[in-house]
Parts: sequence; structure tokens; C-alpha cells
Amino acid sequence: MTVDKSKIPQATTKRLPLYYRFLQNFHKAGQTRISSQELSDAMNIDSATIRRDFSHFGALGKKGYGYDVEHLLQFFRQTLDQDEATNVALIGVGNLGTAFLNYNFQKNHNTKIVVAFDTHASAEGEEKSGIPVFHPDLLEEKIAEYGVELCILTVPSRTAQETATRLEATGIKGILNFTPVRLSVSPEIRVQTIDLSVELQTLIYLIRNHS
Repeated sequence: MTVDKSKIPQATTKRLPLYYRFLQNFHKAGQTRISSQELSDAMNIDSATIRRDFSHFGALGKKGYGYDVEHLLQFFRQTLDQDEATNVALIGVGNLGTAFLNYNFQKNHNTKIVVAFDTHASAEGEEKSGIPVFHPDLLEEKIAEYGVELCILTVPSRTAQETATRLEATGIKGILNFTPVRLSVSPEIRVQTIDLSVELQTLIYLIRNHS
């Protein structure tokens, strides 16, 4: 079955890496098959939601048998392009940016920060957590040199749009935006915004109103 990935619901798309992670855990534990209910119990996601998510990709399991763990792992590995490495640039090496450099998607990820930029970097560049850090003046040059496809944006709000506009001109494919600014870029660039203050307020609301 050929799947048009552009028609997969965004909510389903966001859960795919989670499915892959939990399936890895089951595989490491030696489990060869699994039911949607077992996945539901492990992930705290309704089993009907799991079956609906999987249905977008055709017949991944068999009624009365469940899902073959190895088969699902291979399927999601291919779907998530886990065998194809993606080079990432980090823009802004403050407290949050430094945390990203220290973590750097170390295991079981197909992405890696290969270069970073910060206004406090020296003219000739420096190294932090094993990653070269350059001044933003070299942004376009170094993104091309390192073959960057995605960027993580952790700059101050006042410079977010200006930085995004410069990144757009480099031909990158996506921005993970950790600023509260609504970025205006070409439709060809995917932007995923994570506003930590909004996420925190949402969590507070849920705690106080659904306990």
C-alpha cells in the first residue's frame, strides 16, 4: 500500500516517534508481538487511537494476533527515515541551546547537531560540547558547508524573525522554533513552534482542573 504522508493527520504524525520508541523498548525486552491494548497501557494512549493511527498505513497487524514487533519496528524506522541522517544547526547557545548541545540527540535518533551559532562566539569560531560554534555573521556560509537541513531556533524574540528570514534564504527545510514569535517564512519551510511558557500554563490548567 502506497501512503500519501501529506494526508496523515498532524496528531498522528506527532505520535509516530513515540510508537517507535516504545516498540524499541518492547523489542529489547524480547517481546515478538504486541496488541494495541498493550501499547495503550505502556504509552497511556487510548487503544482506539492507536488502531486509528495505524490504519492510516494499511494492515499493519492481524485480528486475533496483534502486531509483529519486528515488522512494526522496520515499518516505523523506514517511515521516520531513521536510516537517513539529518544535519541540524542550533541558532542561539544560551541556557536552552547549551542543553541541546549537551544532549545532541545522542542515541536512537537520526538527527544530529553539527554546527551552532551564537553572537558571543569568537570570529574564528570555537567548540562547545564537541560542536563548532560560529558567529551568526557566518550563518549562510556554514549552513551550506555543513549540509544543514533543519535548524533549532533558541534566539531572543527580538531577533527571531530576522534570523528566520536569513535561514529561509539558505534553503533549509524546517525550523524548530523555541521562541514565542510567530515566524513568517515560505510555505516550503516547515515550522514547528514550541512555546515553553504556553506548555507550562497548559499543564498548570490541567493539574488544577482535571485532578
